[in-house]
Amino acid sequence: MTEPREALRLEGVRKNYGQVVAVDGIDLIVEKGEFFTLLGPSGSGKTTLLRLIAGFERPDAGRIQLGGRDVTHLPPYARQTNTVFQDYALFPHMSVGQNIEYGLRIKHVPMAERRSRVERALRMVRLTGLQNRRPNQLSGGQRQRVALARAVINEPEVLLLDEPLGALDLKLRQEMQIELKQIQKQVGITFVYVTHDQEEALTMSDRIAVMANGQIEQVGPPVEVYESPATEFVAGFIGISNVLVRDGVRFVIRPEKIRMLAEGELAPAGMTVEPGRVEEVVYVGMTTRYLVHLDRGEQLVAIRQNIDALGDAKKFEGKPVRLAWTPDHTFVLDNGR
Repeated sequence: MTEPREALRLEGVRKNYGQVVAVDGIDLIVEKGEFFTLLGPSGSGKTTLLRLIAGFERPDAGRIQLGGRDVTHLPPYARQTNTVFQDYALFPHMSVGQNIEYGLRIKHVPMAERRSRVERALRMVRLTGLQNRRPNQLSGGQRQRVALARAVINEPEVLLLDEPLGALDLKLRQEMQIELKQIQKQVGITFVYVTHDQEEALTMSDRIAVMANGQIEQVGPPVEVYESPATEFVAGFIGISNVLVRDGVRFVIRPEKIRMLAEGELAPAGMTVEPGRVEEVVYVGMTTRYLVHLDRGEQLVAIRQNIDALGDAKKFEGKPVRLAWTPDHTFVLDNGR
């Protein structure tokens, strides 16, 4: 019998809280070994969907399958899942090693095997030698690694992660994004990750489901979701988007695709060129953002890398400018959505 490639399948999953529809008839397939992210703003339904998959909530309609097995009405402990939360939920009275092995001890795994698996887990998350420390003796990043090791050591079919990096500072969060992806590749477990952070989703995911109002707006690889948004919501939520209407057609042009032409500079053949005036220049480190008011009335954001000194940007402030882009750098939106 062929082993199913699907780690997770949702069919018409719906969840209401009174008159509020939190999850509105979602269909979704996650393949085995994927790093799959549920991305959306607060109230989009992503965390409710994760809780439904984990079994912490029961759907009002629909089916949930894990590894081809219907788990819709099973409690959390009967599902091959583990969940990593934002607050980590470590036991303060236990050592790092005891926290990591807790699930194995509950399953009555022999002590020798527990110790061996804990040692492997500690190496995986780069915490070797810290097994006897208590959680309050660790940094935020180290506690996050302990929570991850505790979840992974049980070898679940699907690991569910509910904004686990949200409490970390920016630099550590960026480091942990890369580390988390590397760990996922190493262990080969399917990750379903919830976040509202677009950069986080783009950095780590094999595929992303963008959610809004309890529904999925678009599913696809990061480059597809960013470069070819299916709806205006997706275009506006992921990164900075300029939405224009020309000849009745709505399209998106990303700021980094726009070329700024100085006075007297000619545009290459085939580029669309529109005049405007730079209203504001914002320095943001690696890049500078230019807010440009077009002569036709719209405001666009253009971005330039700071290859030269910032003084180069100042020559545009308050000055007329022409913006240019190529047709293949635009993406037409579905006007019906």
